[in-house]
Amino acid sequence: MRISIITICYNRKATIEQSIKSVLGQDYPNIEYIIIDGNSTDGTKEIIESYSGKIATYRSEPDKGMYDAINKGLYLATGDIVGLMHSDDVFYDSTVVSKIVAKFENELETEGIYGNGIYVTNDADEKLVRNRIGGAYNFDNLKSGWLPLHPTVYLKRSLIEKYGGYDLNFNIASDTEFLLRYLFKYKIKLSYLDEYIVKMRMGGLSTSYSRAFEVLLEDFRIYKYHNISPIRAVFQKKLQALLQYLKK
Repeated sequence: MRISIITICYNRKATIEQSIKSVLGQDYPNIEYIIIDGNSTDGTKEIIESYSGKIATYRSEPDKGMYDAINKGLYLATGDIVGLMHSDDVFYDSTVVSKIVAKFENELETEGIYGNGIYVTNDADEKLVRNRIGGAYNFDNLKSGWLPLHPTVYLKRSLIEKYGGYDLNFNIASDTEFLLRYLFKYKIKLSYLDEYIVKMRMGGLSTSYSRAFEVLLEDFRIYKYHNISPIRAVFQKKLQALLQYLKK
């Protein structure tokens, strides 16, 4: 079974190499690694190019933002399974991809999986900031703001061909719309892998405090778009995040 892993980046010289090494260091052999760069100017491209012999597909060109870049990667992917590795993040350990593939192979009806993740400080100490345990999947919880941690989600590529990529009408939280479309609208068969999959550095594209209010407003629009009570869902979503932070 082939797995496609997509990294998108723009001016991530400080972190991109660790993300690349994390993917290349996996013990699972059949990985198609795709990197989409937004025409970086800080030396990121030079770092990526130094690994060119180990990267299946690499493109560097202007884009319309992170979700446009992810879509480019999705449409280039040829693997049976597709997932993301953000340019500020790393796999929890070298066995993660093997565990993901085994889950799909052991549960043939599964169309997507998700797991656990941790948020750590963006420094050499990598101190734990927040522990995100996915927990068993329950469709009804979607209405209360629960969603799997986006970078832990891996889907069959056939689903993406059927249901599409990220909606560029949502600039900051399109991952929320993407997950709700697949889980709430199309009700895909999702399984929980009770393993840590990713370490996310605070301050990256997906964890910036400065964009928290913008994300909240866009989340409100997205839940309304999917006919889910936005006040309840967004409040519960933020409350869950706060409780996870307090339980670290």
